[in-house]
Amino acid sequence: MTTRVNPNCRLEDQGIEGLGQVYYNLLEPALITEAISRGEGRLGLGGAFLVSTGSHTGRSPKDKFVVRTPSVENTIWWDNNKPMSPEAFDLLHADMLAHMKGRDYFVQDLYGGADPENRLDVRVVTELAWHGLFIRHLLRRPEASELATFTPDFTIINCPGFKADPARHGCRSETVIALNFDKKLILIANTAYAGENKKSVFTLLNYLLPEKGIMPMHCSANHAPGNPDDSAVFFGLSGTGKTTLSADPSRVLIGDDEHGWSDNGIFNFEGGCYAKTINLSPKAEPEIYATTSRFGTVIENMVFDPDTLELDFEDNSITDNMRCAYPLEAISNASATSIGGHPKNVIMLTCDAYGVLPPIARLTPAQAMYHFLSGFTSKTPGTEVGVTEPVPTFSTCFGAPFMPRRPEVYGRLLQQKIARHGASCWLVNTGWTGGAFGTGKRMPIAATRALLAAALDGSLNGAQFRKDPNFGFEVPVSVPGVEDRLLDPRQTWADPTAYDAQARKLVQMFCDNFAQYLDAIDDEVRAAAIG
Repeated sequence: MTTRVNPNCRLEDQGIEGLGQVYYNLLEPALITEAISRGEGRLGLGGAFLVSTGSHTGRSPKDKFVVRTPSVENTIWWDNNKPMSPEAFDLLHADMLAHMKGRDYFVQDLYGGADPENRLDVRVVTELAWHGLFIRHLLRRPEASELATFTPDFTIINCPGFKADPARHGCRSETVIALNFDKKLILIANTAYAGENKKSVFTLLNYLLPEKGIMPMHCSANHAPGNPDDSAVFFGLSGTGKTTLSADPSRVLIGDDEHGWSDNGIFNFEGGCYAKTINLSPKAEPEIYATTSRFGTVIENMVFDPDTLELDFEDNSITDNMRCAYPLEAISNASATSIGGHPKNVIMLTCDAYGVLPPIARLTPAQAMYHFLSGFTSKTPGTEVGVTEPVPTFSTCFGAPFMPRRPEVYGRLLQQKIARHGASCWLVNTGWTGGAFGTGKRMPIAATRALLAAALDGSLNGAQFRKDPNFGFEVPVSVPGVEDRLLDPRQTWADPTAYDAQARKLVQMFCDNFAQYLDAIDDEVRAAAIG
């Protein structure tokens, strides 16, 4: 079995010694062979790899820590990131190295970022062969010739079989994800959920890139066919349509989750996609559906027939968070370079279950920063136990769990880039109209697509606009293919006074949430803030 590695950069050179067999940079067939031989999962239809992640079927954000050292003391957002002492990290590191002795490991040397000038060289060391397969999909794969000189900027060591000791290692439980920026090292223990590897790299880039004036973004992105300079980014939390709306067959997909915005334009951090498969439809999302029977796709936590291996896309008895991981080239309209120009359009997606927000609104750069820092969407009844009415959710920068720096750092970067490059900014509501959840109905997808098409081709900028009395942004009065009444949510309610009451309620929620940022923003954004 051939391994590919820089002979001057083996694990021994990083102080990781006494291991069993070490497999460097195996390709997909070899990784699947090793995973099957070790009983890590089953080969599914078409050569997909079927795996269960055990008790951890999602990320463990409460078990994520940043090592508190002088070099990061004043730059980490400690209200959002739990600290770990250097001494506790060193003990954790030593104990994990002891655990690793005599065991086999799989090493993947990969890039975080499609832009060669701004990428991060990452080494991922894993106990599980299928984790190597997963991260080969999700990060970017060097050419064989590049591996001969590859030296990691950061290393991730992932040991699902190691249990942390909270008393000894300064953590919360036996599960831990610990980032040490000084030692350029991430330690992950007691979780087989592969998404921790991917999001650890995203967190690294979210910390490192702002120092270079690059805006890291939790967003999808696409561009017009044959014109990478006509690009768009789509921010949005879960359930807002970020993946669905960016995967427009009439445009080229740059990526579906994580991007950077540099002085040269935007670039994907990743080399693949990590899509939810619950209720995945071959009619609505045929290309993503097709990847579930593609050779090498990782299928996580899906119920399947043990004899036929047919996947059950509706059975969520394991988890609602069942997923598939595959390389970008599995999508026919994916960009070959994963790079685009400066966005002409910045779209912020929200799912307003209160039925207050219009289906689309135009934002000034200051208003864009306001809504970016707010990161609003809403949970609906039935999504969680005990949720009986719409619950507002504010996740700053549309990705608070992955933000090591203060939100204002990212907000200012976005505001500056929007202003410098003249991007048009839009707030798109894919939630409810005609009333709140339970009374109104979901925003028609055809209307959302028509409005987005008009925004992306530039025609919407020529429309007549009115000023929204509640939020102060501009709302188009009329757009071809969209009912005029839909553009004014108050008109869609049977009782306009009930709409006014609901609008006041939502405005107050925004005000209460945004109060935490008022001392850290400039006058222009403060003026754009409500209240």
